[in-house]
Amino acid sequence: MQEDILLRDRKGFKIGVIILLIIFLFIAFLVGNIKGTLKVEPKRIFEVIMTDDGSPERMVIWNIRLPRMILAALVGTNLALSGAILQGVMKNPLADPSIIGISSGAGLFGIVVLVVFPQYIGLVPIAAFIGAMFAAFLIYILSWKGGIQTTRIILAGVAVSALFGAGISGILVFYSDRVHGALTFMNGSLSSRSWPEVWTILPYTIAGFILVNVFAEKLNILVLGDDVARGVGLNVEATRLGFTALAAFLAASAVSVVGLLGFVGLIVPHSIRLIMGNDYKYMFPATALLGSVLLMFSDTFARTFLSPTEIPVGIVMAVVGAPFFLFLLRRE
Repeated sequence: MQEDILLRDRKGFKIGVIILLIIFLFIAFLVGNIKGTLKVEPKRIFEVIMTDDGSPERMVIWNIRLPRMILAALVGTNLALSGAILQGVMKNPLADPSIIGISSGAGLFGIVVLVVFPQYIGLVPIAAFIGAMFAAFLIYILSWKGGIQTTRIILAGVAVSALFGAGISGILVFYSDRVHGALTFMNGSLSSRSWPEVWTILPYTIAGFILVNVFAEKLNILVLGDDVARGVGLNVEATRLGFTALAAFLAASAVSVVGLLGFVGLIVPHSIRLIMGNDYKYMFPATALLGSVLLMFSDTFARTFLSPTEIPVGIVMAVVGAPFFLFLLRRE
């Protein structure tokens, strides 16, 4: 046990894990582009990406599979990083944007635009971000009592998530004639997503990835405890609020393009923490990579398992994530 702890604390080991995850990312990319009704040889993938030869392979890869794999990677990155931030800020491995209400807030505001004001569908990303920030703000207000305690945040988040979930259900009941368009959003799916969704989320992913890595050391200090953080001059409440806003920013961008997709932010950060420890300078890049790999493989499975019928990737993640959540609950 002691040897395992010493091993995961070594810089070389952490870099090795990151390199291994990059290899898995490449494998996930290949598998996602090969598998499907139309089988494509690995060497043809790069040929049709680089050259528009008008072949069926080019049409399938360029218009369907390639953007879908890139989108899965970006969404997986954002949700995993959001979960890593929340688990660090709240010092709780069960924290996740879908569990504590941030994704529900983004989902509620997104559903309002999709169902009630479909003519403004282009505003879904903005509405989702506003909803996520509103949920985060509401959680803070409800959990504040002479300061912030992580247990109160979790409990307030569960209550807010239930409240927003009821709001979503209410909207779908009152606008039952428009439910079909919202079902995909509710279950979380990459079906029919293509380049426009990639360009929508890409700036959020780049900005979020840069920010989490720039401020990783602050989160390292924060997880040591409020007293220690204050002792080294860190503004604890401002730092916690800033990181929560960043988590909401990342989660909202993912929700806005694929809908309500849970458990990525729960499974990935905790798995990385078990493998390489709590140093966020290495955790954040590894978490982003594993989030991408997990969602790419999950979406490929969802798309091909019952082909030509497609399962929403959100269902696959729920089947994987629910037992993992129960395992964590028992373990903690």
